[in-house]
Amino acid sequence: MLRKMGEAVARVARKVNETVESGSDTLDLAECKLVSFPVGIYKVLRNVTDQIHLITLANNELKALTSKFMTTFCQLRELRLEGNFLHRLPNEVSTLQHLKAIDLSRNQFHDFPEQLTTLPALENINLEENEIVAHPSYLDGFLTPRPAEDQATASAAQVGGRRAVITVK
Repeated sequence: MLRKMGEAVARVARKVNETVESGSDTLDLAECKLVSFPVGIYKVLRNVTDQIHLITLANNELKALTSKFMTTFCQLRELRLEGNFLHRLPNEVSTLQHLKAIDLSRNQFHDFPEQLTTLPALENINLEENEIVAHPSYLDGFLTPRPAEDQATASAAQVGGRRAVITVK
């Protein structure tokens, strides 16, 4: 078990170093068995956080993201968090003023994350396979179902002053 943990830590370190060394705008920590965002990464990435436009934390075991995560990576354009155990977002998600897409599918949201409505650039929200039973009433006028062969419901809604596609199952 310790060996597997060591391998997971080494994998995360390798991916972070690759991002820094290559000057990439992407940090991909998908499938790294993370239960939280590693605090040490903030220090390693401190000189490049403004260059990071896409973070993928898909298919981990995250239960929450901190306000520090949101405020540190304030230049994000896309955030992929699908396949975790998230049930809410910190209020500081409102600092992601450049965010265009967020994938929250296959998590444990019971309510629509209303903080997302303050984001002016947001165009796509994926909330498929969550436990959302109702959507905010202000989205009613914007609901447009997808074709019947697709089991999800797509909604075009006014989010952050712009129309956004919201996918909810």
